[in-house]
Amino acid sequence: MNLQGIKTLLVDFGGVLIDLDRQRCIDHFAGLGLPDVESMLDMCHQHGFFLQHEKGLLSDEAFRDEIRRRMPCPVTDEQIDAAWNSFLVGIPTYKLDFLLELRRRYTVYLLSNTNGIHWQWALRNAFSYQGHRVEDFFDRIFLSYEMKMVKPDAEIFRRVIAETGLNPAETLFIDDAESNCRTAQSLGIRTYTPQLHEDWRPIFNKEEACG
Repeated sequence: MNLQGIKTLLVDFGGVLIDLDRQRCIDHFAGLGLPDVESMLDMCHQHGFFLQHEKGLLSDEAFRDEIRRRMPCPVTDEQIDAAWNSFLVGIPTYKLDFLLELRRRYTVYLLSNTNGIHWQWALRNAFSYQGHRVEDFFDRIFLSYEMKMVKPDAEIFRRVIAETGLNPAETLFIDDAESNCRTAQSLGIRTYTPQLHEDWRPIFNKEEACG
């Protein structure tokens, strides 16, 4: 991949950095008695009240209450959070090491469709690596639930461009959803779509890194 002229990286979280297990999450919620959960959960884009949670239009508390409303039996906050967080597996340590290396070469931003429950889990479990904090891996972090907008809507990309001043022609967006990449491309941003569990480090070869 030709990365000549790239100065900024815009990196997705789920599926690019952190490994996901949709079926495990579905099984956990089904075990609690939540109906129709499979139709609302996707590897890239959520639906129904799960999407509202990701957009920040449902608080964590309101999200849990919505789940409880649909349950045949009482469930605790802890049970709900454990089921929801079972979607997240973890970030391979080689990717965390590589992010630190990339920050020496590029400006690195995170742009993620996520929610408060997942993000707090990630801060505790995924980014607490060798004494680092999440701020060590990114120059800035953009989260859908804080921004009240989600990918693939163009507005979330426009917000990032406006707030950072990045040049789309000098930016590479790495995201595992083709629809998200198509929107970025429409705004002049170069993209790369890794496959499931792909080690995407080879796109940054030494020749391009020095170019």
